[in-house]
Amino acid sequence: MAHTFDEEALTGVLRHMNADHTGDNLLIARAFGTVPDPIAARMVGFDGDGGDWVVALADGGEAPLRVPWPGGAITERREVRREIVALYDAACARLGVEPRPHS
Repeated sequence: MAHTFDEEALTGVLRHMNADHTGDNLLIARAFGTVPDPIAARMVGFDGDGGDWVVALADGGEAPLRVPWPGGAITERREVRREIVALYDAACARLGVEPRPHS
């Protein structure tokens, strides 16, 4: 059973991802999703096994996307950032995009 994060962790990570990393969300959706030409994506949840996004489609529809964490299961909030950064890097590699430096 996947680890469940508390509401504070969920709210903080989702707010940050959807306010500050909208382009990263879309990049992850383009790299790991199965729908052609997504136009936007927002992170809607995560647990110890992976992250969840809703992908916006050009026709106005939406599709769910579940992506497992690259490093495997996690149990601590500080690990969430590491795994999202790893997803971003993997998405860049998959799409041939130069990743920005991480601070």
